Amino acid sequence: MKARSRRDFLKAASASAAAVALSGSAGVAHAFQGRGEVKVWGSYRDKRHAALAPLEWKRPAEVAADAIQLDTGALKQEILGFGAAITEASAYVLSRLSDTERAPVMHDLFAPDAMNLNVCRTCIGASDYATKVYSLDESAEPDPELKKFSLDHDKQYYLPMLREARKANPELFLFSSPWSPPGWMKPNNSMLGGAMRVQSFDPYARYFVKFLEGYKADGVEINAVTVQNETDAEQGGRMPACLWAQEQEMEFAAKFLSPAIKKAGLNAKIWILDHNYSLWGRAIDELSDPDVYDAVDGVAWHGYVGGASAMTRVHDAFPKKNAYWTEGGPDITQPDYQTDFAKWADQFNGILNNWARSITAWNVALDEKGKPNIGPFPCGGVITIENGSHKITRSGQYWAFAHYSQHVKRGAHVFATNALGETGAGSAVSHVGVRNPDGSYVVVLANRGAERRVQLLMGDQALTVDVPAESVQTLGWS
Repeated sequence: MKARSRRDFLKAASASAAAVALSGSAGVAHAFQGRGEVKVWGSYRDKRHAALAPLEWKRPAEVAADAIQLDTGALKQEILGFGAAITEASAYVLSRLSDTERAPVMHDLFAPDAMNLNVCRTCIGASDYATKVYSLDESAEPDPELKKFSLDHDKQYYLPMLREARKANPELFLFSSPWSPPGWMKPNNSMLGGAMRVQSFDPYARYFVKFLEGYKADGVEINAVTVQNETDAEQGGRMPACLWAQEQEMEFAAKFLSPAIKKAGLNAKIWILDHNYSLWGRAIDELSDPDVYDAVDGVAWHGYVGGASAMTRVHDAFPKKNAYWTEGGPDITQPDYQTDFAKWADQFNGILNNWARSITAWNVALDEKGKPNIGPFPCGGVITIENGSHKITRSGQYWAFAHYSQHVKRGAHVFATNALGETGAGSAVSHVGVRNPDGSYVVVLANRGAERRVQLLMGDQALTVDVPAESVQTLGWS
């Protein structure tokens, strides 16, 4: 967040009193209501989202040079939620558990009174995390009438696992992405790499519709789709992938996909790009076209290249279009796979402070080798389910999510949190603030550095928080 000058801040305080008044903030014109107990949950050292000793708001004797001002009236985007991708690989791993074994796992991941993962991604056909390469219309010859369209593969365990997830959380929002159209729609006649053929736009739009209708008929309504996972990545033909030129994505979204979805009477939203921050210029160019602007709900983002501030650039240009963070997950080959919660929370704070309405990780579950995987990139699941023993291991990303998904409710709004000091730069502690629909407040602090003390300011009150090294803390109060 943009820092405020401590000098400006202190000018607004009474010269003869210890009380603090926030400078120029419309958000604190009302009296501060949070005078009760502040509940705290922490992850650090051997603690994982553990309840800590409560704190209490007090009038400060002085303002710390690096205090964080909570501007609760400066409300930003509405939160949709948090989740992970239920890839075909994830569904396969979950399906291998017995009903008795799987029930507590699904409850833990999805139930509103547990982790409450409620914005999840599915794959239209095979991604790199699948049991095999497949589309929903397998044909050696072009099939523009989609006579060979079939959901039979997904009916084995993919659709059943999605139904179980939504049963655990009836408010589950599902969005779906293709990694490639059927091979016969592409010049290379393969789902591995290559580019999209313009002549396939019409059957491909109908392919999306048949997917949406078929899933809905099988009890799994899809709430949004992206045109293509990673529109600008061909992946060297090593996995299902497809290049989409910018003008092609624009034409397909506005002239084919949106009209086809509307004609079918479906309500699925359309998100474009579904790729890295570094492509923010492409997103602005696409939304600058009136037809594309009208056709799409917003932009899907990945965080592999570039910085989260790219989402703010697009938001500032098109404030009525939404941002969604749709992919990013741990690498199971890294030694900190189970302990990197501070890294992920720091990233999540940046995502939320740059207008994203949701954060969705990559695979929700994989085995101990990061499989099934038909692609070249090693990843881990939010949880690991070991083959044979079916032992569950929770990743550092899982524990980072707990600090958000268990406390931030759908319909909440992010509010401004401003670091004082001349620049506010150099601090290892990142922060985000959220106001829930019931009026309660949540602040998440992520510390990537050494142990330190942090002061939060709200109205004429202050909160002093001891922040351990490499930690995440969630603070909640009414």
